[in-house]
Amino acid sequence: MKTQADLILHNGHITTLDLKYPEAHNLAIKNGRIVGVDDAESYERGSDTKVIDLKGRRVIPGLNDSHLHVIRGGLNYNMELRWDGVPSLADALRMLKEQAQRTPPGQWVRVVGGWSEFQFAERRMPTLEEINAVAPETPVFILHLYCRALLNHAALRACGYTKDTPNPPGGEIQRDHAGNPTGLLIARPNATILYATLAKGPKLPPEHQLNSTRHFMRELNRLGLTSIIDAGGGFQNYPEDYAIIDDLHKRGEMTLRIAYNLFTQKPKQEREDFARWIKMTGPGRGDDFFRCNGAGEMLVFSAADFEDFLEPRPDLPAALEGELKEVVSLLAANKWPFRLHATYDESITRFLNVFEEVNRNVPFKGLNWFFDHCETISDRNLERIKALGGGIAIQHRMAYQGEYFMDRYGQKAAERTPPVRKMLELGIPVGAGTDATRVASYNPWVSLYWLVTGKTVGGVSMYPDKNRLTREEALRLYTQGSSWFSSESGKKGAIGPGQLADLVALTDDYLSVAEEKIKSIESVLTVVGGKVVHATDEFAPHAPAPIPVLPEWSPVKVFGGYGAPLDIRKAARAGVPMQHQHTEKCRQHGCHHALQQLFTAAEVARNRYADFFGLGCDCFAF
Repeated sequence: MKTQADLILHNGHITTLDLKYPEAHNLAIKNGRIVGVDDAESYERGSDTKVIDLKGRRVIPGLNDSHLHVIRGGLNYNMELRWDGVPSLADALRMLKEQAQRTPPGQWVRVVGGWSEFQFAERRMPTLEEINAVAPETPVFILHLYCRALLNHAALRACGYTKDTPNPPGGEIQRDHAGNPTGLLIARPNATILYATLAKGPKLPPEHQLNSTRHFMRELNRLGLTSIIDAGGGFQNYPEDYAIIDDLHKRGEMTLRIAYNLFTQKPKQEREDFARWIKMTGPGRGDDFFRCNGAGEMLVFSAADFEDFLEPRPDLPAALEGELKEVVSLLAANKWPFRLHATYDESITRFLNVFEEVNRNVPFKGLNWFFDHCETISDRNLERIKALGGGIAIQHRMAYQGEYFMDRYGQKAAERTPPVRKMLELGIPVGAGTDATRVASYNPWVSLYWLVTGKTVGGVSMYPDKNRLTREEALRLYTQGSSWFSSESGKKGAIGPGQLADLVALTDDYLSVAEEKIKSIESVLTVVGGKVVHATDEFAPHAPAPIPVLPEWSPVKVFGGYGAPLDIRKAARAGVPMQHQHTEKCRQHGCHHALQQLFTAAEVARNRYADFFGLGCDCFAF
């Protein structure tokens, strides 16, 4: 008797990443898992079976970001004006001006990371004068990497920063010749001042946080993500700040699988944090959609070597070893996997000294522990990680900070930041991700582009061929590789019988499209657990019902998420032609496109947006 499938996908170019069936054309799904590959005809098609013609699209396993702050990001997403992927500062300032006019009194405009001045055609930061000019009354907070934040005059008033406000520990309030704050906050030596200032702003009410988290998950689904590992964060306490995502999970409204790590919140009380959480939850507690993964990325505050390549490498305090040993011993004894933020090789050496000492008493065997980042790690420390059975989660932070690193340390030093090829040669588990939303963008295709090309978002080549990956290698890190870091190897990351039915059909063929187009790939069909969570273009009839955007003034309602403004993306999905109107403003910006030239909105939104808007030209009409 034939098994009746819930969903059959056929007529596609399916990259399975399963060595037994590397390329397929159809597949069958039952009860949220893949039951057949290239044998869909052997499954019964009942009245409830959904059949989707892939129309030759490239299909890959669902992407899995091994380091993304999605729980915190979801609580704030609808409040944030995202400059991720915006190609010119002129566009960014226009967006800022429009949002400031729409934002009601008492609320802020927040631009919270995910961008670099090198992505802009102007290749510079906005000035404080420009920010105050476009937003004279509404508080504006603009975060730039881990290094600084820009506040307009209204935000300084909202935060209470005056001539008499002292510099907080670990930060500097820049002042003018009269001692008044200018609006520039400098992280020195860490980002505490930036995040503490951001925390002064108003929060969304719970019903809006629910809506915001759903929209953020859908935005990630649009980009092909089906799983992530959440790395916790400062001001993200358990269980209070997990109530929203837990509620969505109980309501069956998760469209993204989340394994979460718990991030210590109290300096000098880190052991108490973890001892309390060990009694409340544990690794694997939950289900395939929402589950505890372990501890970190912050284990003790004395071990925080946050990177800011505008500043010298921080010297970590002498108390590090004792405090870290106490926490890691507790975690290892209770079989809790852990992760630790680690940028500099000098810090990693000290961390490994502690890990090796603890391992002699409480063996790490079978404990999926790992470092995050490791931009400057040495070959010797890679060998030590291998010997301890650890892994490394890498992110494309250097795509946003590579120019700063090269200015300080030189081109040669940048060639292996991080040394991904060496990690793979040693057989160390490696998972790929972004570290979004505050440092780099959450767009996985920018990260894949970085792994394949070795280029920053500003187009600077950093890596020689020997430290770049093939497209399939990079894809494996973003799928099978990341599954190790949540102890789910063999369950997700490939399209094969028994695997979770998470897969994505793409706008362009990742395996053959020109390198520069990799970063603009999106999903046209995203399936999680056998259910369609995102669909557009020819698959639009299968799309889930839209959800409203709350609050009404949310930037997401007007501008959407990564890259092109929402109105252009909507037109692209509908196939609406756009007409280039060569106006006087256009001429002033040096726009080189022909008068009255016609393009499809899809070309503008997906492939050529940067070409059209890179000079600040705003001259398209539907």
